[in-house]
Amino acid sequence: MRVIGMMSGTSCDAIDAAAAELVAEDGVLRLTPLGMVSRPYPPGLQDLLLRALAPDGAVTMGEVCRLDTLIGRAFAETAVLADRELCAGTADLVASHGQTVHHWAEDGRVHGTLQLGQPAWIAEATGRPVVADFRPRDIAAGGQGAPLVSLVDLLWLRGRPGAPVALNVGGIANLTALPPGAPPVAFDTGPGNTLIDTAVRELTGGRLGHDVDGRIAAAGECDERLLDVLLAEPYYRLPPPKTTGRELFHGGHLRAALAAAGLPGPSPDVVATLTLLTARTVARAVHPLGATEVILSGGGSRNPVLTDRLRRELGATALRTSDELGLPAQAKEAYAFAVLGFLTLQGLPGNAPPCTGASGPRVLGSLTPGRHPLRLPPAARTEPRALVIAPGGRAP
Repeated sequence: MRVIGMMSGTSCDAIDAAAAELVAEDGVLRLTPLGMVSRPYPPGLQDLLLRALAPDGAVTMGEVCRLDTLIGRAFAETAVLADRELCAGTADLVASHGQTVHHWAEDGRVHGTLQLGQPAWIAEATGRPVVADFRPRDIAAGGQGAPLVSLVDLLWLRGRPGAPVALNVGGIANLTALPPGAPPVAFDTGPGNTLIDTAVRELTGGRLGHDVDGRIAAAGECDERLLDVLLAEPYYRLPPPKTTGRELFHGGHLRAALAAAGLPGPSPDVVATLTLLTARTVARAVHPLGATEVILSGGGSRNPVLTDRLRRELGATALRTSDELGLPAQAKEAYAFAVLGFLTLQGLPGNAPPCTGASGPRVLGSLTPGRHPLRLPPAARTEPRALVIAPGGRAP
């Protein structure tokens, strides 16, 4: 089955669509990457989205409706492009994560979540069935609704020697770990790129949306007082499972820390400090897990200053990218949602209860039919025990 997985993360900068050929046989799910396309949000839509996500932003229901529609249309255009360029028009299914606009977490529990990007636009534009709204079912079962990629990570990492950790550094950083002699664990470690991006936008007057190649961080030095203020955030000391997002790590969070440290505003030193903050909070989360290797993916893998800080903070724990294991680092989460969509269509659970805290396995998502009558495959009899990444290819 050819599945297009779609994702826009906490950074709210672009829509990624990755196509995969997925085949399940004898308990093994084989994924052949067919490539990825990525399209930035139109500037007007990104501005509207970022204003809506601001903690002090007053958003009307009319604006929510506009966002749901405009994001859905943007996802639909990207899905059409991915089907044409990656699958030669032969995709069977689209799995859309949509855009998270709120993750309602209080007192260590998640009570609700909201992803925008109406899937009907994708189904109408592509003619393909669409699986969307993956997170709510896990939350309804008592889980955190994240990191949902943990199930894919567990299937992928199972059987590797030692104690591997999969780390994705997007707007928020999350990890999945297989500690020796203990149940698997997954959680958000804290900010990935989101605070860095916020500082860079303010520092450059909106000219840049992120620290390209880590150049701004490289020009600065860590401000130890600011780092101490940032590290005092109680979230870092919460036990897993736990999740977070822009609801906590937003511009106001950064401004409050700057004020507490006596700093007037963003500077290269601030960007350097935020880069180290991401690396240090990740490393502090990894070390108690007895990790023997950390496999990095996500936008943060493109920042050489961040990866250098990660290597230093991780010490003897090896750091490599998912590219080295055959899974493209920039597309890993989009491929993960392709897998989750495939599992949903097969009637198989897509969550990992030990990682999210759900009371049990659940089939995730809702299904929007495509242009033709919906014909579901027979329900799979067994869940896959392993995920194997085959050499990448292209659809004929």
